[in-house]
Amino acid sequence: MDTMLAFLTVFLLGMIELWAAIPAGLVMGLDPTAAGVAAALGAMAGVLLVVSTGQPLRAWLLRRYLGGGKEGSHGRIHRIWERHGPLGLGLLAPLLVGAPLGAAMGVALGAPTRQLLLWMGVGIAMWSAALTLASALGWAGVQSLAR
Repeated sequence: MDTMLAFLTVFLLGMIELWAAIPAGLVMGLDPTAAGVAAALGAMAGVLLVVSTGQPLRAWLLRRYLGGGKEGSHGRIHRIWERHGPLGLGLLAPLLVGAPLGAAMGVALGAPTRQLLLWMGVGIAMWSAALTLASALGWAGVQSLAR
């Protein structure tokens, strides 16, 4: 597969689901570092897209999921938000629910934009590195078994 097409595919997959993007990039023949970078850039692009929609998205999420304006919730993301704020949400959301949905929930919970972007970026980088390492080691094992 053409390297640019593979990179673009991994980027677009990263916008949706970071955990699927990196292994897909390895299967498409990308270098593990390139797959990790493409997926992380895609995830961050997804977060930027969600955060840039800002207030209209917040209003819609509050109406749709929190009954028209009540901001109380007892879900996992809300508990993380209550306990750790933007830092906890940014570090854990890419793992638990995906970066775009985590950003949407941060917007809905009223996270300050700069803090949300900072910690989502750190979380995406952290989980991208961990998944790239795990995928590369696993892919190397699969390739050695195939020989």
